[in-house]
Amino acid sequence: MIDFPDDIFTEPADVDPDTLANLGPLRRLAGVWEGRKGVDLNPKAEGPERREFLERIEMQPIDPQANGPQLLYGLRYHVHIVASDEDTTFHDQVGYWLWEPATGIIMQTLAIPRGQVALASGRALPDGSGLKVRAERGGPGYGICSAEFLEWAFRTDSYQLDIGFNAEGGWSYVSTTMLQVRGRAAPFRHVDINTLTKVGEPRPNPSARIAAGEALARAHGFVSVGGAA
Repeated sequence: MIDFPDDIFTEPADVDPDTLANLGPLRRLAGVWEGRKGVDLNPKAEGPERREFLERIEMQPIDPQANGPQLLYGLRYHVHIVASDEDTTFHDQVGYWLWEPATGIIMQTLAIPRGQVALASGRALPDGSGLKVRAERGGPGYGICSAEFLEWAFRTDSYQLDIGFNAEGGWSYVSTTMLQVRGRAAPFRHVDINTLTKVGEPRPNPSARIAAGEALARAHGFVSVGGAA
């Protein structure tokens, strides 16, 4: 149990605006990534189906966030996946990776356009070789929330993401989701794996760019507000 302070309103003072310098173990995820050897194992009526996919992930730093005294640094991310044998989007996902320096806790929020969201938590591995986050359905804090049909037909009981960093600067992941498929007694282990290579560097977050002299509106991405030029 975390020992929370009695003062829940006062925000930290003198916060460093440079998110990239304060991401802890998440720093190695910042940037734009692509992977061409993804594998997905998902449930179908006739049994497990194996699909290969291409993946692009963009992770950009956001400004520091405060919940009263709690300070978080993070990355906004977008995952876009296309199956190797299809033209349409196979999977799309958005969310945030968050790092709390005071506790070492890592959080991942995720949302997919099928009526499902989750908030997972975890920590970096002790040897610095990767990190792990996990969420379980029905938990009092971190958890999984699904729309009625998914809850009825493909209930998600747990989600775990294991990330390993490699010596070349890239990273690999194993995503494991335990599903209770309607009409089947045994849970289904839905697995996705891939290895990502960096194809683009991250952009500094807005407050870091402002601290470096960039105009406020431009740093925040406005194009029709005065001062953006």
